[in-house]
Amino acid sequence: MKGVKYILTGILFGIIMTKSEAISWFRIQEMFRFQSFHMYGIIGSALAIGMMVTYLIKKKNIKDLKGNPIYIPDKQKGTTRYLMGGIIFGLGWALTGACPGPIFVLIGHGFGVITIVLLSAVFGTYVYGMIREKLPH
Repeated sequence: MKGVKYILTGILFGIIMTKSEAISWFRIQEMFRFQSFHMYGIIGSALAIGMMVTYLIKKKNIKDLKGNPIYIPDKQKGTTRYLMGGIIFGLGWALTGACPGPIFVLIGHGFGVITIVLLSAVFGTYVYGMIREKLPH
């Protein structure tokens, strides 16, 4: 019974992603071709909300649901790691037409071929975990 809130949150997330057309391969291709502002508007809105929430959490010392303080570490120095991660993420997103959240929404919509994308993402995460200690951080 505890997992019901997570299932309901996932359903709400799926509805929002579907209604906003953020799972549309065509919308994503439009974004990468600079033909439409639609996806940039969604991403920009999410970024602005995230910045405001992070600011409020830090400023007001907001605690989590269990009463524990929320710790947000400072941003690490250096841009190479962010550039490389962003390039890899962006290439995967452009090739598949789906970033991690919409993968699950698309599978829920019955697009079984996206399971290959999910398995590839899991495999890539596993490989990163295996070689993480050898990478420059």
